[in-house]
Amino acid sequence: MKFPLYIAKRYLFTKSKSNAINIITIIAAIGVFAGAFSLFIVLSGFSGLRDFSLSFSNEFDPDLKALPQSGKVIKISEDQLNQLQQIEGIEAYSKIAEERVILTYKSKEQPAYIKGVDETYRSVNKIDSSIVFGTWLTDSEPQVVIGNGLSRLLDVGTFNYQNLLKIMVPKPGKGAITMTNLQDAFNSRQTIVSGIYSVNEELDDKYVFTHLNFAKDLLNLAENEYSGIEFKLKPEASESEVSAELNKLFDGKVIIKTRAELNDALNKMLNSENLFVYLIFTLVLTIALFNVVGSIIVMILDKRENIRTLYNLGATPNQIKNIFFLQGMLMTGLGGIIGLAVAVILIILQMNYDLVMITPNLPYPVKMKIENILIVLGTIFTLGLIASYIAAGRSKKALSQANS
Repeated sequence: MKFPLYIAKRYLFTKSKSNAINIITIIAAIGVFAGAFSLFIVLSGFSGLRDFSLSFSNEFDPDLKALPQSGKVIKISEDQLNQLQQIEGIEAYSKIAEERVILTYKSKEQPAYIKGVDETYRSVNKIDSSIVFGTWLTDSEPQVVIGNGLSRLLDVGTFNYQNLLKIMVPKPGKGAITMTNLQDAFNSRQTIVSGIYSVNEELDDKYVFTHLNFAKDLLNLAENEYSGIEFKLKPEASESEVSAELNKLFDGKVIIKTRAELNDALNKMLNSENLFVYLIFTLVLTIALFNVVGSIIVMILDKRENIRTLYNLGATPNQIKNIFFLQGMLMTGLGGIIGLAVAVILIILQMNYDLVMITPNLPYPVKMKIENILIVLGTIFTLGLIASYIAAGRSKKALSQANS
């Protein structure tokens, strides 16, 4: 293999007498460089956008969440609550009451979800750090913390005691609602807005936080009834082991979901987008590698006399084929590695110096991942191998023509 490699390097790095061949070779190398460069930049950009998108859900969603296997509520005894504290791996947990409601403020109405949380909720979730106006819930009076989107839709501010926010929820088991018993079909409470939070557009338009007891009273839940329990795990804890312990404790009457499962739709969307973009840029890279095929074929045609000389000196047809195969692989490998190296440097500069900004205060999110480097290298070398093999096959035809 040393002989074909030596000749392949000479052909690649030595200028041809024909300027056209030199130009074609340069164009092919630039195409590989650009393909590797752009593929890594795009993959790193999507990795950054993925983490950026999931960072919002990480602020809101717990590590684990227990939901009822059937129906809308879980019945939890005092004994089970005590046993929860004994499970290794659980750092904190919070009981919640959650239901769809109608918010009414002055003459405006808006559907939303009320989420009643207990006093330990802030140990499980740092949603209070997302407060942009007002304060988190206090015990002084019935209060809610509303999303920024809902506050704009309802035109509601904080601590407006002259105009209270009205929350309405259908009473369970009331059947059909008629015009005469419309008011009787709903439980309703009035409350003050103590704070406005902002996480992302979807959550800001959806959730209203309040005290657990206030929500349970509105929803007519018994003392031991809850919509679910949210858990924060210790850093070294195993999700699968804790989930198994929780299923055992609740006798299989709950569904345990991880943060990834709670955001299953978002994860699938991000994965699909990443896959489609990868396939599109791989197609572009494939088209660019046609230049490599063309460059090698032109080189074979130009070197027909050399091929005959090598053959007469004892080189086998397979060795001659390997010369051009290795030339293609060298061209692809060097172009791909240089393109990847430049892209890595650019991503590092973006991470440290914020070269590209989305807004004056928000740099475009990127992330350096070994996985993306391996994907680019694997794609480049796989496509380069196929292109080089196809092009090198022309050498045998050129050899037969040279000997005829």
